[in-house]
Amino acid sequence: MPEALWISFAFALGLLVKGVGLPPLVGYLAAGFLLSGLSAVTGLAIEATDALGHIAHLGVLLLLFTVGLKLKLKSIVSPEVIGGSLLHFAITCVIFAPGLYLLMDLSWQTALMLAIALSFSSTVLAAKVLESKRELRAFHGRVAIGILIMQDLIALVVMSLAAGQTPSQWALIVFGLPLLRPLLFRLLDASGHDELLVLLGLLLALVLGGYGFESVGLSSELGALIFGAILANHPRSQELSKSLWSVKEMFLVGFFLQIGIGGLPDQQSLIFAIVAALVLPLKGLLFFFLLLAFRLRARSGFLSSLALTNYSEFGLIVASVALPDWLVPLAISVAISFVISAPLNRFAHAIFERYAAGLSRFEGQKHHPDEQPLSVGNTRVLIMGMGRTGTAAYDWVAKHETDLMGLDSDPAKALKHQEQGRNVVFADAEDASFWHGLHMPAVHSVILSLGDIEGKLIAARMLRKLGFRGYIVAHTMYPDEAHQIREAGANEAYLTMDETGVALASHIIHRAEPSPD
Repeated sequence: MPEALWISFAFALGLLVKGVGLPPLVGYLAAGFLLSGLSAVTGLAIEATDALGHIAHLGVLLLLFTVGLKLKLKSIVSPEVIGGSLLHFAITCVIFAPGLYLLMDLSWQTALMLAIALSFSSTVLAAKVLESKRELRAFHGRVAIGILIMQDLIALVVMSLAAGQTPSQWALIVFGLPLLRPLLFRLLDASGHDELLVLLGLLLALVLGGYGFESVGLSSELGALIFGAILANHPRSQELSKSLWSVKEMFLVGFFLQIGIGGLPDQQSLIFAIVAALVLPLKGLLFFFLLLAFRLRARSGFLSSLALTNYSEFGLIVASVALPDWLVPLAISVAISFVISAPLNRFAHAIFERYAAGLSRFEGQKHHPDEQPLSVGNTRVLIMGMGRTGTAAYDWVAKHETDLMGLDSDPAKALKHQEQGRNVVFADAEDASFWHGLHMPAVHSVILSLGDIEGKLIAARMLRKLGFRGYIVAHTMYPDEAHQIREAGANEAYLTMDETGVALASHIIHRAEPSPD
């Protein structure tokens, strides 16, 4: 059975490369090439069947659907994200396309499509690297993810144009899809947290988005992305994305296997991949200087650029539509870039610290508003995280203490609090550069009301590392997390629902006795 060989080789090679610190998809590509070589040597009929092709296509649709779920305007509407991604795309195409045309004797169309494919960076690798270091919410992490989302949108436009599909008159229905948002929100609320949630994601991504758009002459990839984007602002959009993660990853294994089984690389493919690897540092340097041009500090620009210094699986998806003959050389280029990028990103902070003096010379005099150094002055009580809990804590403390300050990692939220009269400034507790510049001589108490457990753990550890000996208190939903927060350095971590019950009961105990009337 070919399916048994696919699964066995994919698992073995994926486990092998994971053991040396590389993304498993490098192993999946290698498994495909190994199966192709085995077929050539033994004469066994090991080829990409229709079933594998369908699995690969479903993986691409699910990938685009999950990208759509993250497509929030606030994550991409910033000068450094929009400007950085568009300028990098344009400059890369302007440089790479003529170079490929002249050096490889290609047609202009092929050279341009190859340049476009090489301009993208890997969403999968960057997201996994940043997540493993708990830096997805840090400033440089948000910049990198925003640029990746912009690149994904560009890739989708290129794929739609390359496919050359002619829409039917029914395609106009697409403009009415936003009207379905309330219905889709209700379906998402009603789906619970188990298998119905996964089935809803599959229904929207594969049936309505994929097959539905194909039926009216539109790109199925566009349909998957649009249905994901419709749900992006729902509070449970990320839960839906996580529930589909394993299904999407499993189907994408088929996509990478299909590329490898398609044929062994020839000499031209290997030369192309080696040249692509040699020019890979230029891609990172271009990102670095573009981000500095948008007033980022050298540290943030370097960390964001290093996360983007690789070639993308989206380039392979574009090539599968527009350049099927170039899938193998592009696949090898992507694999080699992962081999280079993954170890570098693992030691990104240490690399920057070593070369900080030289890299910082390229900084501009005026920094990005998100990157201003922070001193809390005479603040005595510091509240980290100004969501509903942090805001309630701030307002209560303000009745007894005038020297207090709130910090939040969302600049828009910080500005809104300022407009409402609260002393709140931007600061990202998960960003190492924030702690390097923190000066808090008068603070005696810190309330950790950050939204996720990792932020609270990082804040507690860094406060103690900086020598803070005051009182640190936090809240959490689960007893095991409360234990972790105390271990990280907090004096106390209270359970949110327990504290809610105590607060409700206090209203009864302390209220005035009602009059007989």
